[in-house]
Amino acid sequence: MIATTLDIDAVAAFLGAADLRSFTRAAEALGTTQSLVSTRVKRLEEVLGRALLQRHPRLVKLTAEGERFVPAARDLLAAHERARAAFSEAREQVAIGISEQAVGADAPALLARLSRHDPTLVINLTIDRSTLLEAAFERGELDVAVTRRIGGGRVGETLRRDDFGWFAAPALIRDPNAPLPLVSLMSECGLRRHAVAALGRAGIAWREAFIGGGMAAVLAAVEGGLGVSPLAARIAPVGAVDVGEAWGLPALGSSEVVLRSHVATPRANAFVRELAAAFRAGERR
Repeated sequence: MIATTLDIDAVAAFLGAADLRSFTRAAEALGTTQSLVSTRVKRLEEVLGRALLQRHPRLVKLTAEGERFVPAARDLLAAHERARAAFSEAREQVAIGISEQAVGADAPALLARLSRHDPTLVINLTIDRSTLLEAAFERGELDVAVTRRIGGGRVGETLRRDDFGWFAAPALIRDPNAPLPLVSLMSECGLRRHAVAALGRAGIAWREAFIGGGMAAVLAAVEGGLGVSPLAARIAPVGAVDVGEAWGLPALGSSEVVLRSHVATPRANAFVRELAAAFRAGERR
């Protein structure tokens, strides 16, 4: 028999593990321990009489019953947050900036996570280039900045390290007698400058095949076979291949996704933990 009352903390633990595909990441987001998240989910499954999650060594997946439960669980948690904030005097606002090169094609899923975290928290989101976001953070215009950093640095919390590659559509064939067709963000992009400098050192001629238009346009240009693009492997288009070695292109190394924050309130800090856990979860892609 299913109990008439569900533990809100257990429901939150379940959703965290389901969204982040990891008990460890869910614990980071919720500010608790991995063992407590696992215990809460297990108790919730016992109360419901259903297996909600499949446990694998490096990955957590929803069962069919878990998939069915997710929408109701989200509604319950959202209603709980609204009830808890019923007598709040003011809605708290957080200005956050996220680099295009850090989020890539994961932007829709990430935005959905942000909006679900705390319905009473007003989030002002900017997605732009890392250099612009860093400057805005320094001016105090952003409370939180998630950027991509090429090269070393001590400022901020490293959330993830990503390898770079030269990505192109599988059908694209390089003409050895023609300049390399380059697809990239606008000239101010740090990764573009890094890639162009590497080509220059290697003595490889290149031409502008596509530039600007935002990350979505860059990924579409790669998928459409317009040229090759320097990208972090985890944000490259699905189906694109790293042609760097086959085409004799210079290695681009790796970079870090870095979080900077000066939020101070418990609600904002909880949001930042959730955001950081979401980016760390991307390490397994």
